[in-house]
Amino acid sequence: MINLKINGIPVQVEEGTTILEAAKKANIKIPTLCYNPDLPAWASCGLCIVRIAGGPKMVRACTTPVDGGLEGKEIITHDAEIIATRRTVLELILSNHPNDCLQCPRNGNCELQTLAAEFGIRESPYKKVMNGIPVDDSNPAIILNPEKCIRCGRCVKVCQEVQNVWALEFLGRGIKGKIASAADAPLGESPCIKCGQCAAHCPVGAIYERDDTVKVWDALHNPALHTAVQIAPAVRVALAEEFGLEPGTVFTKKIYAALRRLGFKTIFDTNFSADLTIMEEGSELVRRLGEKGSPIPLITSCCPAWVDYMEKYYADMIPNFSTAKSPQQMMGAMIKAYWAGKAGVAPEKVYSVSVMPCTAKKWETRRNNDMKSAGKFLGKDTGYDVDIVITTRELARMIKQAGIDILNLPDEEADSPMGPYTGAGTIFGVTGGVMEAAVRSAYYLVTKKELPDVNFKPARGLEGVKEAEVDFGNGTKIRIAIAHQMGNIAAVLDKIRAARDAGQEPPYHFVEVMACRGGCIAGGGQPYGATDEVRKQRTGGLYEDDEKSPYRCSHQNPLINQVYQEFLGAPGEHKAHELLHTKYVERELYVK
Repeated sequence: MINLKINGIPVQVEEGTTILEAAKKANIKIPTLCYNPDLPAWASCGLCIVRIAGGPKMVRACTTPVDGGLEGKEIITHDAEIIATRRTVLELILSNHPNDCLQCPRNGNCELQTLAAEFGIRESPYKKVMNGIPVDDSNPAIILNPEKCIRCGRCVKVCQEVQNVWALEFLGRGIKGKIASAADAPLGESPCIKCGQCAAHCPVGAIYERDDTVKVWDALHNPALHTAVQIAPAVRVALAEEFGLEPGTVFTKKIYAALRRLGFKTIFDTNFSADLTIMEEGSELVRRLGEKGSPIPLITSCCPAWVDYMEKYYADMIPNFSTAKSPQQMMGAMIKAYWAGKAGVAPEKVYSVSVMPCTAKKWETRRNNDMKSAGKFLGKDTGYDVDIVITTRELARMIKQAGIDILNLPDEEADSPMGPYTGAGTIFGVTGGVMEAAVRSAYYLVTKKELPDVNFKPARGLEGVKEAEVDFGNGTKIRIAIAHQMGNIAAVLDKIRAARDAGQEPPYHFVEVMACRGGCIAGGGQPYGATDEVRKQRTGGLYEDDEKSPYRCSHQNPLINQVYQEFLGAPGEHKAHELLHTKYVERELYVK
């Protein structure tokens, strides 16, 4: 432990702690732009400069460790020269940044804007120099506006070092430098997997989700359409942050009420189709384990960014991928193929909207023709099963545009039969949740007994890779692996591939993968500012919702059983396979 003073305040920290982290312990905020707790610090912006008392120069707090040389010394984080230097840094950044805050998607939630206000910057002493780089809107999920880029490097760091996708890079030098897709190709032709982590980590409006709210408003005001909406598990523990509440606050029933106030005619919950996914995927696992020669391990397919990554980087593992669609796509198919007929609504008049924590979900709706399965099943053109996707952030904007006081709305329920859900459905939104939900029902499918303790703790937590073994008590032991954050996935897949190529027993029977750290609770379309602490709070909200559920396992959901009895038959059978399953193809890294 090292003892030092920061602005006269005694602080004791472990050796190796950065000055930035030590200052936080003393409740002192040092301004930053390039720093993000998810990413390795690299001292790009220069805002976090501090002075070591008696020293000849300033150092950058984000990368300067506290070591024995600082024992008993004092760090000065704010004095006239430091403040003047930080102001100059901000003025230089603003000299190469557009003055269109009112039109910017980050207006009111921009780190640069906030710092400019805190430093009282009203005019710039430097000539404005803009490079005239056009907006890149070639990607179905993400918009890239290089003119707004401040070259902090956070998007590059997360894309390359966290997600291991390498779709973004630095091009050029100095004031002409920019962030662009690899080889300066359009972002839509790059290896981008649409996960949106670049947008989630960008401090300004240089990268953001494609805004589809206008299309939703048009549909809501079209009397010829029946607008139906579904909300994903992770939305219910993050939306409240946009209205001033703590991360992890669950106010699902107020979201239902707000959606009705917006004008949606029917409200569904993706948690229900998460239960449906477990029935299909769990049955697929049990079938593969019982069939000699079936590809093992079974790998989950709920995350579209992961699906895109797998098709580009690990196409040789397509046989291992679960053919089950994601809960979003299952719900879309069931709304038009099943619910519409039951409700007496023409399926071609249904406009199906999905509220997701994920930008890749926008791409998923058009991934292949299997996303038009309801129309193929009914023999008519009903369009895509899900017509449009908006993110949690987009829904928040719509609620605010409509003047809805969501915090004071009365609680309302989702519509039946595709609204009520189990605790297993709600934990889909967190890393390990799909696995835990699957274990709960797979145990029942194998043994015909309920799992004694449904809280499968080995699946929980933020470790990048988790491994465990599930004993079904009848001689069947299932080896599982859970990986989240794309940079952690290769180690698991390479281990599987090595065993396969050597003709050995696979190291796992079942593998869950989510592209984003923490799972969907920190997806690319969630409220900005996700840190591990925020991830833990959102995760806690989902597990609390699970604990309170009258049913904790997907196979216990009486309405799931009703849907199978009335319409689908049995999991994996012909009708279920036609509507709820899909296929995969190898994709090129660069679109030609």
